[in-house]
Formats: sequence, C-alpha cells, structure tokens
Amino acid sequence: MEVLGIDVGGTGIKSNIINVETGESVGEKLKIKTPTPATPEAIIECLRETVENYQWQGKKIGIGFPSVIKNGVSLTASNIDQQFINYNIDSEFSKALGCDVRVVNDADAAGIAEMTYGKGKNVKGLVIFITLGTGIGSALFYNGQLLANTELGHLKYKKSVFEKYASNSAREFHHLSWKRWAKDLDVYLNHLDLLLSPDLILIGGGVSKNFDLYKQYLNVKVKVDMAALQNDAGIIGAAMAAV
Repeated sequence: MEVLGIDVGGTGIKSNIINVETGESVGEKLKIKTPTPATPEAIIECLRETVENYQWQGKKIGIGFPSVIKNGVSLTASNIDQQFINYNIDSEFSKALGCDVRVVNDADAAGIAEMTYGKGKNVKGLVIFITLGTGIGSALFYNGQLLANTELGHLKYKKSVFEKYASNSAREFHHLSWKRWAKDLDVYLNHLDLLLSPDLILIGGGVSKNFDLYKQYLNVKVKVDMAALQNDAGIIGAAMAAV
C-alpha cells in the first residue's frame, strides 16, 4: 500500500510517497521551506503544494508535526505558530486536502520508522529515539511499543531547555565546533540515562548523518548510535501512522 508521507519541521517540509509494507520511497523526495510565520493557513498552502506536486489522489496522507497530538488535536506549538495550540488538526487538514489525513508528533513518526525498519528493530527494553534538528524531538519505545508525545527536548537546562543548547539549530546559531556542541549534547544524553535507564539511545534528524564527527566526544554509559534511516525517517513514519 502506498501513502503520501509528509514531515513538517521548523525549517523545512519534506515529503514522499512511501510503500508502507517495505518502508521504501516510491517517488522523488520534495522539500519546501516552512513558511514564516507558520500559521495554519500558511502550512495548509504548503501541504496543498505538496499534494499537487505528487498529483496525489490516494485516500490517505500521514503527517509528522512538531506538536503534541492527542485525539486529532494539536496541543502545543514547537517552532510553529501559536494558533496551532488546541487546533483540530486532523479534521482541518483533512478538509483542506480532501482526503483522510492523520497527524502524529514528528519525532514519534520518525521513531516508528526507525523501530520498524532501522536499528530499533527487534530491540527489547527501553529505546529512546531523539531527533536533533530545529529543536529536539523524542520518542520512547518499550519492547517496541510507543509511549507517545514525550517532548524530552523540553527538559529544563541552564536558563532554558535542552533543545536551546543541544539541537542542531543551536549549534549552527552559535557557530559551535562539533566538540563544543557535543558537550551540551553529552550532558543531555547522560541526563536521559539518569532519568530513564534506557537500553539504547538512537540519534536521528538532520545531524545524524554527521555522527562520526561528534560521537568521540560523547561519554554515556548506555549505547548511543546513529539512526539508520536518518532524515527520511519522519516521512516514512508519517506514512506508516496513517494506516
């Protein structure tokens, strides 16, 4: 079965048609810039552009979105406009796109893909999957089962929260070397280990492809590894969540 998967991020909106039985991409990946401000109307226009690009006429679309999503409602607005708080996102997006749209937290979507087709496959115990991009997303899995909407990037740290120091956007904004940036990331990963005692931590998101440049600066007792699906995980998992 083929589903259009869309990964809405703070800086870019990525999409592709995914075979949900295999996790493989069917089409060519599209990336468009996330609008500023990222209001519901502006995001919907980008989604329409995406649907038109693929001439999508399928019955389902899955979307990973940077928000806590419960019962089809977005409850938070991380790196998007505040109008998305308490927004009926499933029904509004379905109406706008003319088909059945299922929206899930973006890190949960990426984690679902990595646990099914990546390095989390068949791993028992607690797996923490984190995405390092515009912010820090997190997804928790116990024996393969998702504990949704964890938002562990918003744990308090210094004068703010961890994602303001250990995300990829923080590294870029402050022009940090990999070594200097990895100091805060190492504190973050050790804090997760202290709180949750995971069996495995997987790093996804845009910066996962650079894992070899900073892994030597990480000193964490638990195994930390780069996610296999890297930056495509969100698209694949969004499509999977739709079915």
